[in-house]
Amino acid sequence: MRRSILRRLCARRFRAPPNHPVNYDASNVFARILRREIPARLLHEDHQCVAFADVAPQAPVHFLVIPKRAIARLADADESDKALLGHLLWAAAEVAKKLGIANDGFRVVINNGSNAGQSVFHLHVHVLAGRSFGWPPG
Repeated sequence: MRRSILRRLCARRFRAPPNHPVNYDASNVFARILRREIPARLLHEDHQCVAFADVAPQAPVHFLVIPKRAIARLADADESDKALLGHLLWAAAEVAKKLGIANDGFRVVINNGSNAGQSVFHLHVHVLAGRSFGWPPG
């Protein structure tokens, strides 16, 4: 039941005009997870971010790392977010180590905007592992 609710919430797509900032919608599914309104299988939490398992995994291991700060897309981050952006990647690597996938390899993906496949407009880092990935992606 919970999974179907999360999938429906994630499936709602917001289309922003290209190259325009997206207004942050505090009712998005990731903001609701941060407020503990929706359950998630947490893998990591600290003062800047949360990592949790993806409800619609695209690989045997698929988790997301999201900032606690409200940023809709990577393109909406500003200079003051540089340390936070680095922290998200550090957290992704830490969770990968905890899950035992760091040595075998993992893919890190950030979709920016509707045309890139972003469906939830809260900045998030996908970490995928457990299978081979082709190049180029997509």
